Amino acid sequence: MAKKIDPCTLVLFGASGNLSRIKLMPGLFRLDAAGRLPEHMVILSVGRGEVSREDWQADVKGMLDAKFKNGYDQKVFERFIARNHYHSNPPTDPDAMNKLQAKLSDESVFPQNLAYFLSVRPTDFAPIVAQLAEVGLVDESKYWRRVLIEKPFGTDLPSAQALQTELTKYLKESQIYRIDHYLGKSALQNVMLTRFANAMFEPLWNNEHIDHVQITNNETLGVGDRTTFYDATGALRDMVQSHLLQTLALVAMEKPTDLSPESIRAEKIKLLESIRPIPVNELNKHAFRAQYKAGRVEAGDGHGENVTGYLEELARDGITESVTETYAALKLFIDNPRWKGVPFYVRTAKRMHEGNTAISIRFKKAPMQLVEGQHQNWLTLNIQPRECIKMEIESKIPGLDIATRTLSIDGPQRQQGDETIDSYESLMLNLMEGDPSLYLHISEVEAQWRLVDPVVKAWMVDKSPVHQYPAGSRDPQESSVIFESEDQFWRYSIELGGDKH
Repeated sequence: MAKKIDPCTLVLFGASGNLSRIKLMPGLFRLDAAGRLPEHMVILSVGRGEVSREDWQADVKGMLDAKFKNGYDQKVFERFIARNHYHSNPPTDPDAMNKLQAKLSDESVFPQNLAYFLSVRPTDFAPIVAQLAEVGLVDESKYWRRVLIEKPFGTDLPSAQALQTELTKYLKESQIYRIDHYLGKSALQNVMLTRFANAMFEPLWNNEHIDHVQITNNETLGVGDRTTFYDATGALRDMVQSHLLQTLALVAMEKPTDLSPESIRAEKIKLLESIRPIPVNELNKHAFRAQYKAGRVEAGDGHGENVTGYLEELARDGITESVTETYAALKLFIDNPRWKGVPFYVRTAKRMHEGNTAISIRFKKAPMQLVEGQHQNWLTLNIQPRECIKMEIESKIPGLDIATRTLSIDGPQRQQGDETIDSYESLMLNLMEGDPSLYLHISEVEAQWRLVDPVVKAWMVDKSPVHQYPAGSRDPQESSVIFESEDQFWRYSIELGGDKH
């Protein structure tokens, strides 16, 4: 059911950047076409250069033309383009924020409920908020004011806490919306509902029945032209600290008292704070890292390409050595009664044999074992590229003999006629609605950094050569060092047989 949205102005900082052009502006147009934007809603794009409103509207039209190749509804376009305004905010102008305040003060044009989307460099988050506060643009004495902070929120626990200190000089926690665009994905939101809206799953969702859980994000792509950024970040901070730990929280948290943002957040925080710290003195049993080397990556159409290795890509930018991981895997335990003793394996990698994001749950051995090594049941919740739920069960082979085979029950989440909603569309709508349930509370951010920081530091100190895996290959065999038992292994595919190595 659609929530009522107050008349508001969405202020987009960094409006001429790629995120705005490719995701935000087309996403807002789709929300308008779906009738989800309030009648009195205005978009004010803030950029560095001087651009007239007419030229900016022409630029917006170009963004929509590039995104919607098959055209779009002209009536919706006319309504949408009329919402769009532009404001120049050159960094060299000391009076820029006063000019922005003067512009926004025209209540006949701009509704005074203000939502700011900061699609800017992380170093600009705190200064922009301070400047907005100086001219009264985050004051909530008469209207609501919300600020969306793009990822990353800090680069470790101290920097995240320092950023929080700066922001809370001017903002209440309820005004801060820390985005993790993964949480806007419909298939990820479905994790919680799959658990709690089905009587057949929740009774089995514990250490009595589950052997282990795998949370995977693999890509066939390399680091591309982001070599300098990536080498300073690595897979652990880029993916595990944010997206995959949030996924784990949704998989493992207790049932919230209701679906209110406060209840959902409370259970996620409780879960993240229950993850056992990784023992650095036994790090090689709990964490594994590697880098891709030259290899061949196969495309979905059967074609492939030979690609260079990570260190060769760095060398082109003058970086001669690196221990930064492009493959990271962690073994995590949750210290609560539900999950006592159940390992959660979290992995992410670039240049793998396939690109996929999935949650795979292996159940314990069945009470009846007909043959040694009998297949164990799996439940897979696939996030992307295909949104689906798969169950693998044993069923009798028709005939005179007593024997079973594994069947895969495939439930596509997306069906013909369903809305296709981009994660940013969902999150922008939540921002305007005032629903922070899919945004990160500072306690979640701190718990996530607290968990990964010791591993990041230990890996940075250890300069020994990092294991190399061929681009286009499956998980390095050496990564099995983190498994709790010899019969555990990485699923390499969600398809039937994907548990066979």
